[in-house]
Amino acid sequence: MSHPSHFAAVVLFALFASTVFGITQRETPQRMFRFGAYCFALFVGSAVVLSWVMYLIAR
Repeated sequence: MSHPSHFAAVVLFALFASTVFGITQRETPQRMFRFGAYCFALFVGSAVVLSWVMYLIAR
């Protein structure tokens, strides 16, 4: 059984969480999609930035 990498797990979590946030926090389908995409970008972007910060601190 193969296990996903940490980045793949973050992307999978971001996909599911942003889908739920988009559906539950906005009224129209267009706004749902835009908010979900915005949340997805923030989840993945913050994970990448924080991983670089931790890498630089650990050096």
